[in-house]
Amino acid sequence: MEKKLSILIVEDDQITCKEFVEYIEELDDVSLIGVTNNSSKAIDYVKSFLPDAIILDLELHKGRGNGLLMLQELKQLPLNSLPYILITTNNSSTVTYESVRQLGADFIMSKHQEDYSCKNAIEFLRIMKPVIHSRIQASSGAHPTTESPELRYKRIVQRISSEMNHIGISPKAVGNQYLIDAIQLIMKQPTQNLCNVIGKKYGKTEASVERAMQNSINKAWRTSDIDDLLMHYTARISSEKGVPTITEFIYYYANKIKNEY
Repeated sequence: MEKKLSILIVEDDQITCKEFVEYIEELDDVSLIGVTNNSSKAIDYVKSFLPDAIILDLELHKGRGNGLLMLQELKQLPLNSLPYILITTNNSSTVTYESVRQLGADFIMSKHQEDYSCKNAIEFLRIMKPVIHSRIQASSGAHPTTESPELRYKRIVQRISSEMNHIGISPKAVGNQYLIDAIQLIMKQPTQNLCNVIGKKYGKTEASVERAMQNSINKAWRTSDIDDLLMHYTARISSEKGVPTITEFIYYYANKIKNEY
């Protein structure tokens, strides 16, 4: 199966972020690592999930940090190959552009150009995908690394936890760890009686595990910002229930994250 292009979005405009997420969800060859308006959090994403490419807004007025700081920090990371960096910006300063290029940006796309859109930015990266993957493969060949099962497990747990955080499920919630375990189980293979399997692991009844997981989901949909939910959980939800069922929720994230790995 063709390897997907994994992308991290660093952007401070919510409408723009939503457009990126909605378009990527339509594509079979692109996966979304995450969305953030904070350059420090973006660095954490890179260290944890190693995206193939980053769409980086240069000026994060509504967030924290900025693109120049992030480019500086990226150069300090001990990575075999840096992600492909696509800068998107309203800034038109030639001095700034030169600084951005010296700091390692691969391409600068002005938001002022007539044909600029989130779709066209993604399509640009899709065109570049063979070259991006070739560059990563060449770097890995020059400096071979093998990810241990322990590191892979840790990376996947971090990825699932990040998704839970995006939609407002607290790490302290009783059902959070149950949901993480359930998603991991489904990523490995379809499992019957998930709640029973998890209950045996923690010495809990099947009913209490099921109740804790559904309560965590219900609370997220009751208290989280609707824009965050729509951005990070794009599967259809029954209008009668208004929230995902446990099975819908678990399989959505299991499939989403499995496709990335």
